[in-house]
Amino acid sequence: MIRNVLAASAVAAASLLAACSSGPTPYQPAGSASYQRGYSETKLENDRYRIAFKGNSLTDRETVENYMLFRAAELTQQSGYDVFTVVSRDTDKDSSIRRAGGFYGPRFSYMYYSPRWGWMGGWDPFFDSPARYDQVTQYEAFAEIVMSRGPKGSDPNAFDARQVSQNLSPSIQRPPAS
Repeated sequence: MIRNVLAASAVAAASLLAACSSGPTPYQPAGSASYQRGYSETKLENDRYRIAFKGNSLTDRETVENYMLFRAAELTQQSGYDVFTVVSRDTDKDSSIRRAGGFYGPRFSYMYYSPRWGWMGGWDPFFDSPARYDQVTQYEAFAEIVMSRGPKGSDPNAFDARQVSQNLSPSIQRPPAS
């Protein structure tokens, strides 16, 4: 009976963890805390910005870089410009090892009474699972851009903001409405 209760508790806890897991970072503004994910920008001059997008461990590098470029295009259009030129660009990779599972202390044991066998001892294998180690990687893309009006020209670092928005828009995942 107690084993069934503990097994049901373990299943419920696993289900709750699965329901709470977030997923890749959506396209959203980053919060003020350094651990929060999303885009941010800093105005350097009237037509120059530094833009960044930080993803969580479930957001791949390509998505982080696309969201940063999408934010550059969106900001360019919001500021009344047509073209943005990438002056500098970089992507940081932060990898660490995370321990999952296992139990740090003594095993969880218990006693119960069985009318047929008397007092019995047991232990819960849920608390004695081996530890698993995973590599966790997070990406953050940065760019410094200069905005301008008119056609893009022949500079390979220049982007037409409307075309970038149109081409990347289908792949942009926004947070669910609350």
